[in-house]
Amino acid sequence: MAIDDPRTLVSTDWLEAHLKDPDLRVIDASWYLPAMNRNGKAEYDASHIPGARYFDIDEIADTRSPLPHMAPPAEKFISRMRAMGIGDGHQVVVYDGMGIFSAPRVWWTFKLMGKADVAVLDGGFPKWLAEGRPVEDMPPIMRDRHITVSRQAGLVKDVTQVAQASKLGSHAIIDARSPGRFAGTEAEPRAGLRSGHIPGSRNVPWQQVLSADCTMKSPEELRSVFDAAGVDLTKPVITTCGSGVSAAILSLALERMGQRNHALYDGSWTEWGMYDDLPVEKG
Repeated sequence: MAIDDPRTLVSTDWLEAHLKDPDLRVIDASWYLPAMNRNGKAEYDASHIPGARYFDIDEIADTRSPLPHMAPPAEKFISRMRAMGIGDGHQVVVYDGMGIFSAPRVWWTFKLMGKADVAVLDGGFPKWLAEGRPVEDMPPIMRDRHITVSRQAGLVKDVTQVAQASKLGSHAIIDARSPGRFAGTEAEPRAGLRSGHIPGSRNVPWQQVLSADCTMKSPEELRSVFDAAGVDLTKPVITTCGSGVSAAILSLALERMGQRNHALYDGSWTEWGMYDDLPVEKG
């Protein structure tokens, strides 16, 4: 079993033991790709961990951007968290309905806003349910809570920064998409995008950092996964994927390994694949 760390990953045992702590806030961050035919909010309304609030990744985002669910402006994050009763001094635990899929994106968003006391629930809601732990279908009573943020600009990269990193080879760029999408042999799910990957990037499909029960592998096993993919972890890391969600799974894995120098490319392939003047590799 993974060692509980309230800044990265906690077990279902840990969460149930702390469920009644007054300064604990639980977030359901369930979000699904269209092809999955699931609705995160509907599932939350039907059943969730007691006290959990629902975090809508598509709404708590920079909706001015043409790109999907880009990181929200600080002011919007503050507004939404206050309304959800999440503020300074709280320990936050985030989970999702896949096990570990969209929860790390919300974990990363909190980190981006300078909030350190946030962890992902290892194995998520499926593990919680399989173990017969308590659930409810009523939303919690939420009281406004003050929250301060300090945006950590180093945790996010834009397309210009990633293009420079790719050209100079200054960073290890890790792509969480499937091998077929990375190689350019499988069509992109979003229409109009080119196929392939950012030159010089390495492929670590997000599923490879998880065990069969959707819990995260141990730090030793994670290191083996990145080594096998040819990732040079002596360099600072940029994680990327289709639209910035599964990249955060790799970011969480790196944090578990003690690799602190990493950033997420928020636009990811949805942005890179859109521009004909950006280079693409295949194979």
